Amino acid sequence: MSSAVPFCVPPLTEGVPEAVAKVLDGRWLTTGPDTAAFEQEFADHLGAAHVVAVASCTSALELSLRAMGLPPGSPVLTPSLTFCGAINAILHAGHRPVFADIDEETLVPSPDTVAAAAARVAPAAMVTQNQAGYPVDVPALAEAAGLDRSRVVEDTAHGPGAARGGAPVGSSSHAACFSFYATKNMPIGEGGAVATRDEEFADRVRAMRLHGMSKDSWKRYLPGGSWRYDVKEIGLKANMTDVQATIGRAQIRSLPGWQQTRRELVARYDEALAGVPGVVLPQRESLDGVQHAWHLYQVRIPDRDAVGDAMREAGVGTSVHFIPAHQLSAYRSILGEDECGGLPVTDRVGEELLSLPLYPGLTADGQDRVVAALTEALRTRA
Repeated sequence: MSSAVPFCVPPLTEGVPEAVAKVLDGRWLTTGPDTAAFEQEFADHLGAAHVVAVASCTSALELSLRAMGLPPGSPVLTPSLTFCGAINAILHAGHRPVFADIDEETLVPSPDTVAAAAARVAPAAMVTQNQAGYPVDVPALAEAAGLDRSRVVEDTAHGPGAARGGAPVGSSSHAACFSFYATKNMPIGEGGAVATRDEEFADRVRAMRLHGMSKDSWKRYLPGGSWRYDVKEIGLKANMTDVQATIGRAQIRSLPGWQQTRRELVARYDEALAGVPGVVLPQRESLDGVQHAWHLYQVRIPDRDAVGDAMREAGVGTSVHFIPAHQLSAYRSILGEDECGGLPVTDRVGEELLSLPLYPGLTADGQDRVVAALTEALRTRA
């Protein structure tokens, strides 16, 4: 059954088809001038010194960890309440995840939970998670883990749009990794980026996204260019194409307006769901200078699976973010039962979270249908 109110409908800026057609007419389809222009425009949007566009946020995370030059098998601290791609990135980079529990209010690790995890195994690095768009306090978490900020990779797949201390997430990061997947706040379809303040780090990631080659094909085939290149360290095939980049260049222009719409929809959800029995509303922007990106509107409810099924039967799409990684069989097999235990808040909250539809095209009528379906599903199970 198709959802009358789908979980997500990606917005598309006017002029995207024409921009793509222009790239196709130019016959340069892979990484080239549009990718470079997108990198600069996204860096300007964030206020970041450098942006490197890549194939996905997952590849951004792996490339960032590889570019740090950690010893093989290094322990990397991370929350378990995250997408499996983030855990895969740690493993693919040759390292070992170490799970930290989360704070019940923010759904992200706190200094206390990080310190507890670091006491078990001293981490060499950390991958954070801006869950649903709530920006983590990177300096506080780095201090709790005993790490310099240059050893922190920020998983900002649920941005952009978040800010802390009045500064956009990614504006002063050593490595902030963004996603442009179809459901994200700035959708391209596929794609990701690493934002960094460190030029040398950016150069390493830029080379490593194309096998570690010292020159990409655009530079090799420009007039006067040379086919000769070097490979100084092993990389990946993880570059963004100009077709993706030109969509991103168009979408950046609409992002501020889309973010304002998300905030308005969140306020409307808050008002409609306040006081509904059994519903715990999402984490709040409780600190000065903290701006939530509102990628997701996650409620906590009892009997989550049955409620989600009932809402789907009523024509309303929902999702779950996420099944905690330590509960998934592949990671339990790799890491062992001991490493996959001791996460009581993650285990409890992970059974309660339900993500409601939240996207710029969601109408007031559609939102009312979501609220009605959720309220009715909870009422019949009370």
